Amino acid sequence: MNETLDILRHSTSHLMAQAVKDLFPGVKVAIGPSIETGFYYDFDYDPGFTEEDLTKIEQRMKEIAQADIPIERKMMKRDEAIEFFTRMDEPYKVDLLKEISDPEVSTYTQGSFTDLCRGPHLPSTGKIKAFKLLSLAGAYWRGSEHNKMLTRIYGTAFADKKSLNDYITFLEEVKKRDHRRLGKELDLFSISDETGAGLVIYHPNGAILRYLLEDFERKEHLKRGYQFVYGPHILKLDMWKKSGHFENYRENMYFTKIDEVEYGIKPMNCLSHIMVYKSQIRSYRDLPLRYFELGTVSRHEKSGVLHGLMRVREFTQDDAHIFLRPEQLHQEILSIIRFVQDVMTIFGFQFEMEISTRPAKSIGSDEDWEQAEAALKEVLDSEQLPYDLNEGDGAFYGPKIDIKLKDAIGRKWQCATIQCDFALPERFDLHYMDSDGKRKRPVMLHRVILGAIERFLGVLIEHYGGKFPVWLAPTQVMIMNITDEQEPYVRAIYDRMVNEGIRTALDIRNEKLGLKIRESVLKKIPYMVIVGKNEMENNSLTVRVRDGVELKDITVDDFINKVKEDNTLRR
Repeated sequence: MNETLDILRHSTSHLMAQAVKDLFPGVKVAIGPSIETGFYYDFDYDPGFTEEDLTKIEQRMKEIAQADIPIERKMMKRDEAIEFFTRMDEPYKVDLLKEISDPEVSTYTQGSFTDLCRGPHLPSTGKIKAFKLLSLAGAYWRGSEHNKMLTRIYGTAFADKKSLNDYITFLEEVKKRDHRRLGKELDLFSISDETGAGLVIYHPNGAILRYLLEDFERKEHLKRGYQFVYGPHILKLDMWKKSGHFENYRENMYFTKIDEVEYGIKPMNCLSHIMVYKSQIRSYRDLPLRYFELGTVSRHEKSGVLHGLMRVREFTQDDAHIFLRPEQLHQEILSIIRFVQDVMTIFGFQFEMEISTRPAKSIGSDEDWEQAEAALKEVLDSEQLPYDLNEGDGAFYGPKIDIKLKDAIGRKWQCATIQCDFALPERFDLHYMDSDGKRKRPVMLHRVILGAIERFLGVLIEHYGGKFPVWLAPTQVMIMNITDEQEPYVRAIYDRMVNEGIRTALDIRNEKLGLKIRESVLKKIPYMVIVGKNEMENNSLTVRVRDGVELKDITVDDFINKVKEDNTLRR
């Protein structure tokens, strides 16, 4: 987001806060920053706000903007500001001020509203021309569930009305593609408080979709020399302490006790793969060793960040760990990038890359971190692959390349990652016998291609808008009769197609053909086969393709061949 848009949106958040204060006496304000998609402001107002209130607030914002009220910056002594906001009965501002060490702070005033803020802001409210309030949400003060739940109002603002209207159109498209809505309409999955927040239950359509994706993954990994392994869901706590997870990641983990022994439920698959490596003496000739697991992990995510399939508490990763000699790093990292490129081309994704460097909480020596970061950068630089730097956001055991997909409507999603790790081989005393007969320490690459299967499925649903390509469609063909007379013929076609390995459903209900077609269209099934008296007499089919094309008088053999051809992955 450019600086001009950032200033506009921040100023609009203040405009909204002033409107809320005008309309709802007694409301207390918390924070109101600009964000990538617009802005928000958190309010403490016990009655809460409704969708109807957003219309009132937006109208009041327009009135304040039209009044063109000057926005004035003023510096205050910190103690003076604490006294001022105490008098104004704004406890959240006082709370913020008490943590500020600067002797002076800046405030911004527009009419009757004054806010604690670093700024900068627009010179007057009249400069704010195009905005819209979008939604309501709950948000804990300072993000802690131990604090009071506040009401967050989201909005967006642009420099002109055309840009705003374009964005609203984009949001409407996002809403149509929402994987939670499509997941229900297409009967793919469910998540309920009854079974537990963030825990996904796959229905038959979702289960076959996941099976197809995982089957694709297994075949692609076998082509590239990966070996399959499986690890347990729980490991002794001592393992997690040795790895550094307990020290650096335990707030994201679940724990249990069995026979008075403490265990950690795995949030990652790496430790089991390390134990596979340690099970034998390894030679330099054995490396690289590539271990792959579709491993289910559990992570303690806060309830406020759970979001359909995109953020869950239990998920499966297409996880691999590669053990290699340091001189093999370049080729292996490059091979993973090529793997990602191949796979994302199949799904129609473009992507961007960034390198995330050492975080504040980390393990390993400075030398190892420098070497790991240099290895990642060297590959991207030598291949002239553009990337951004994301300082301080690496894994606690090593830096990483994060790969962000761009979907059909331009949104970015974090999925694939490549992590370079010198630390865990050191902690677990991994070694191999080199050509000179000496023990050497291997390097370890942690990598996923799709990432979390749940998240990738959510991205795919929204990317395709539920209209999966034929090879991924849970039901590829729906066969329907016009009258009961055709039922035996329809059943014979159904049996034939199922035997040919085509995922086929049968609709022989005593309903009008128009209803059957509409229901299949809503289910986004690629092909609808319609059989009436003429088709039965001519031993043919009428096929309606999902995009509206109609194929008449096609033979069963020709149709089966067409489906099989469309079911082939095209690179």
